[in-house]
Amino acid sequence: MTFFFEVLVTGLMVGIMYSLVALGFVLIFKASEVFNMAQGAMSLFAGLALVGFLDQYLQLPLWLALLCTVAVMTIWAYAIVFIVLKPLVARPPLMLFMATFGVAYLMEGIGQSIYGTQAKGLNLGIPDTPIVIGGIFMSTFDLFFTGVAAILVIGLVWFFQKTRTGRALRAVSDDHEAALSVGIPLLKAWTITWIVAGVVATVAGVAWGTRLGVQFSLTYIALKSLPVLIIGGLDSIPGAIIAGLIVGAGENLGEVFIGPYVGGGIQTFFPYLLALIVLYFRPYGLFGKEIIERV
Repeated sequence: MTFFFEVLVTGLMVGIMYSLVALGFVLIFKASEVFNMAQGAMSLFAGLALVGFLDQYLQLPLWLALLCTVAVMTIWAYAIVFIVLKPLVARPPLMLFMATFGVAYLMEGIGQSIYGTQAKGLNLGIPDTPIVIGGIFMSTFDLFFTGVAAILVIGLVWFFQKTRTGRALRAVSDDHEAALSVGIPLLKAWTITWIVAGVVATVAGVAWGTRLGVQFSLTYIALKSLPVLIIGGLDSIPGAIIAGLIVGAGENLGEVFIGPYVGGGIQTFFPYLLALIVLYFRPYGLFGKEIIERV
């Protein structure tokens, strides 16, 4: 049982990493109904920017490098909203969706031009030594980012539920035309949402970059987050977190306990299999808002 719980806890902490990427998707979809395929590229670019500020170019202190990285992602948010999305207001959602593909490839290309294509190590000084809690070995690195993710989620829930700006963003997500009619500026709401998503992408990029190294394959982490979105619901922040935990724990347990009997590879398809099962019974996800359109 001790080994079982160790595998479970490790999977849950990996699931938190998936949730961080999924949160970016949820935030942007809630405010603009845009499915942002550039979220993985945003996490990658944030990791590259932090490496550049820390080691490659400027050798800044960590706190200042993090602030500069957030500033870079804020600039990207403004550029995406006013250069890419503003001309596409009131266009079909498919056009906005395809535009985010273009943003993703643009960010990857600029990242390669500035930082090169080689994988880069990212060391924040967080020890990755195991500690024992209740007889279960856990990584201090994983615990640290679990705490960061928890604080981030609590902050986002408070922001959307308790602040005037957060309530305005929720109004925009419910009905763009109605929000505009009561004086909520659509582009401002989109800009704030993309800035918040950029901050979330920074946390995700730093977490994954520290774990795996900052490399261009990090953009594919977004693909592992798609089942998390489907399971939790495209518009649910708590759903993204809980679904990430379910996916992380499920794929880890499946790989360890079932993988040896089927030749391995459980981690590759388990999230998508689980997403298909959830879609069959709950098309809007476990926590997604069911929308019935009458024609």
